[in-house]
Amino acid sequence: MSSLREKMMRLRGTTSAASDTSGPADAQATGGEEPAFKSQPNDTDAAPEQESATDEERLSPAWDGLNVQIHRTGQDGFLLREIRYPLDFRHGEHRLSEIADVLQGLAQFELYSEAKSSGARKVDPDLVPMAVEPERMLFLDLETTGLGVGTGNVPFMVGLGFIEGNAYVVQQMLIRHPAEERAMLRYLSEKLPTYSHLVTYNGRTFDWPVLAGRFILNGFRDFRWEPNHIDLLHPSRSIWRNTLVSCKLSHVEEERLGIEREDDVPGSMAPAIYFQFLADGNPKPLLGVFRHNEIDMVSLAALVIRFGHLLSGAMGGRLAYPEGAEEQLRTGLWLERMGQSAEAAALYARFESSGKADPRLMLQLAERDKKYGNWPRAVLLWQQVAAAMAEHALPSWEAHIELAMYHEHRTKQPQLALAFTESALELAHARYEGTRLDAKSKAELDAIRKRMDRLRAKLAKLSG
Repeated sequence: MSSLREKMMRLRGTTSAASDTSGPADAQATGGEEPAFKSQPNDTDAAPEQESATDEERLSPAWDGLNVQIHRTGQDGFLLREIRYPLDFRHGEHRLSEIADVLQGLAQFELYSEAKSSGARKVDPDLVPMAVEPERMLFLDLETTGLGVGTGNVPFMVGLGFIEGNAYVVQQMLIRHPAEERAMLRYLSEKLPTYSHLVTYNGRTFDWPVLAGRFILNGFRDFRWEPNHIDLLHPSRSIWRNTLVSCKLSHVEEERLGIEREDDVPGSMAPAIYFQFLADGNPKPLLGVFRHNEIDMVSLAALVIRFGHLLSGAMGGRLAYPEGAEEQLRTGLWLERMGQSAEAAALYARFESSGKADPRLMLQLAERDKKYGNWPRAVLLWQQVAAAMAEHALPSWEAHIELAMYHEHRTKQPQLALAFTESALELAHARYEGTRLDAKSKAELDAIRKRMDRLRAKLAKLSG
């Protein structure tokens, strides 16, 4: 913390000299600059409300084109940029106005959090949640000086998104040097508690812990805010972790939301651009960071709309069914955890009927059925996988062991259980033939042999 703060303080003099000279504060943050992506919000005349800056505090002409203004909280200030998107603005496949259509579905996130805290496996599908109020939903994304959540990581830019009237408003706060951080945090401490829901992407482990830590380090010990947190990274990973190259927001928005960024500054470059600004006082490169953060804020809204549609039963209507077998299965598993059993069942049926699922996916659905007592389909899936393993180049025997346990404990047919166990041992020998066994492989073989010996002893006892 101290080394970073000292570095920023040493550079403060240079930055102040370059940015605090006299000049007209004529940048109105209304979204009128060149768009950061193909679509562009309508221009408006609205600008952030603030106390007037004195002559000594007005921004230099170097800030022209960035659409920022000095916003004061008490004696201190920071830079504020505001862009207003009309709710009929289309970002990729979705219009922002669709938020109104998914508020009931989004409330499932709150029910899921309550179910997890109580130790339940999934949301009770009979529960009907209270719809989220759109004006009380806040989107958050940080640009920071580092990647960790320690005390040395400073959020130099904070992006907020919220609905106000007929617009989706993106506000971006920038600190030009460490002395402005308290002013920004004071503004946030007054604004955040007015919202009941927080929407982020990886905010549970990064954005919110970083910001909460800055409140504590800057003496805001009385600040309290406990919103219902919707972290969209978790459902994204649940559904797309094996079907997308990466679950980074930029990949998700391109592959699933139809959003195309042009000349985007990667988020990984933001810290270097900011430190260069601290060194030379030239704010122009910061425009790329502003635009990157701005797209993130609008993409968060588009992504929450997508998940809201999924949770509102829109598949087959507003949303097309997933095409790939893995995405069908993973979407169904996620929807079931969220309490949407009917939608999940429709996806499981499509998964079964596709006939293209690999054994690994079939075992996942069988595991789900075993957990919830759907034994007929679980057994059918295990039988299909077991049959496929006979000609598999690298066979597994998981289905055979599951069938062995099923027939031993549920159908009470130890002879059949023994047959599946012996087949499992044959597959294991075929897989490991000619290879040196490691400790894990030896343990697997020993477990199969022990099961086989126990079943044989059980049969001998029964026959005796």
